[in-house]
Amino acid sequence: MSVRNTARRLTAMVTAAGLTLALLMPAGPAFADAGFRQWVAGFRAAAVQGGVSGAVYDHAMRGIEPDPVVLEKARTQPEFTAPAWDYFDNRVHDQSVANGQAMARKWKPWLDRIESRFGVDRNILLAVWSMESNYGETLKRDDIMRNVIRSLATLAYGDPKRSKYARTQLIAALKILQTGDIDESHLMGSWAGAMGQTQFIPTSYQRYAVDMDGNGRRDIWNSIPDALATSANLLKKNGWQAGKTWGYEVTLPAGKLPAGSKTLAQWQALGVARANGKPFRNLTDKATLKVPDGRGGPAFLMIRNFSVIKAYNNADKYALAVGLLADEIAGGTGLVQDWQRPFTKLSFEERQELQKRLSEHGYYDGKFDGKIGDGSKAAIMAYQAKVGLTQDGYPSLEVLKWLRKQ
Repeated sequence: MSVRNTARRLTAMVTAAGLTLALLMPAGPAFADAGFRQWVAGFRAAAVQGGVSGAVYDHAMRGIEPDPVVLEKARTQPEFTAPAWDYFDNRVHDQSVANGQAMARKWKPWLDRIESRFGVDRNILLAVWSMESNYGETLKRDDIMRNVIRSLATLAYGDPKRSKYARTQLIAALKILQTGDIDESHLMGSWAGAMGQTQFIPTSYQRYAVDMDGNGRRDIWNSIPDALATSANLLKKNGWQAGKTWGYEVTLPAGKLPAGSKTLAQWQALGVARANGKPFRNLTDKATLKVPDGRGGPAFLMIRNFSVIKAYNNADKYALAVGLLADEIAGGTGLVQDWQRPFTKLSFEERQELQKRLSEHGYYDGKFDGKIGDGSKAAIMAYQAKVGLTQDGYPSLEVLKWLRKQ
């Protein structure tokens, strides 16, 4: 699996076994329990057999302890599926577009070179960067970033559902240290081991990492050219078709349409047309129809590059969010048919205002980041209950207006 596919698919699994280490951790000064120390000693042979030098292993594992936060994250990953509007509102919004356009200007010389070398649309790369780390802002957060070696060792030992994945990724991460691309203190990632500006798991880093800036190191943590080129290399090697889009928003005729892949010409003959009224670019391209929000929401014809984006994360919503965000960064006007949202949508700044006002009223204690996660939804519901509104947790203009009146 490429990049975060394995990590993300595994994060959907909830494992009670992850509590084992947490229960073993002492309340006093932290130290590795005997079982973990034994595991570290025993895994050395597997790492050496996998190509890691004994010296690198011993140095990386010195004094290492299980990370209880990693086990808690593994144990509490949500199983629910967010509605389409919820997923896209948190990822494709006015601020992510504006930031992407600013980054396009800032990194234009490098994007020119990357696009020329790999043939991947720069706006797609910027959208991936936004989706994976909010243009690098996530890497500045100590509450999210963790030592990759420690995280993977913790999962390999304490989480049976992820142990096979973690053992493979741990060996790959140790090899990154061995090559000298990054030192141990800067080998940081998510709790499940996704690393750098564009969140590559270690095995995918080994497969696709590029030293674009020519300093002798493939540094996807600190070098934006390296990070974006590495993403471009992944997409190119997975079949990106240069000069082509990912897909089109379309309007549908009445009645049932056939399933499966057809040429754009065939879809057009069935009455499917671009939502913005423009012609399809290449009628011989094959495309698949997708309606992620049902017939009442936006519809799309997805061509080959949509599937290539899924090499990054094998989820339709992810690939669609990348495509939609890329189009808006490039200057597009967004969806013609909006999602079936059961409330009046807020702008990004209004969502931040909503969080601030909920905080001022004592309902919310998280960051004012405009992202409506579980904490924000719980705060909204608590406020709705207090003032007698329907407790749906929606970040709506209606709730914001009530808060403004308080």
